[in-house]
Amino acid sequence: MKTFLVIAAAAALVGCGLETATTAATAGSIKKQELQQGQKTLQHAQQKIDAAAQQMQQRPGSLDQ
Repeated sequence: MKTFLVIAAAAALVGCGLETATTAATAGSIKKQELQQGQKTLQHAQQKIDAAAQQMQQRPGSLDQ
């Protein structure tokens, strides 16, 4: 009976460790996706800024003249 209790307790502890590892892996995956989305947003914003700057340079009578 004691052996069964020891095995059950060990299995429960291993299960908790597995759950913690799974949770950490899931959180890491979510953070990676957030980082990738942030990089895409930054690239999109930079493209818009570049396009606006190019349009300003092409306008006749711009401040550069």
